[in-house]
Amino acid sequence: MKFYYVYILRCSDGTFYTGITNNVEARLNQHNAGLNPESYTYTRRPVSLEYIQEFTDPAQAIAFEKKFKKWSKAKKRHLLKMILMPFRHLQNAEMHHIVNTNHNHLDCARCDKKDMF
Repeated sequence: MKFYYVYILRCSDGTFYTGITNNVEARLNQHNAGLNPESYTYTRRPVSLEYIQEFTDPAQAIAFEKKFKKWSKAKKRHLLKMILMPFRHLQNAEMHHIVNTNHNHLDCARCDKKDMF
């Protein structure tokens, strides 16, 4: 079975970058290596991994990514804070294996309330 991951990076300027990959570690290394001068993250390095969500269906991964990208920066920041607060003491490599959750925060009625953001 093939897995797809939606990943969220925090850039050095405080902005977020969201993408899809089948290898999060390799993709993070590519972003930080600056292989593509045309990419969003090229001038915003270093980047750090903030969140990953695993999918087996690429269509679901694409839908998740598109929904997150439409959110305001404040809403994204709040969601990440709520998800990652218990893991802030961990390094990115440790978090990479722990943060993946079966709870889809983007579709959760409680997580998506306007007054939470």
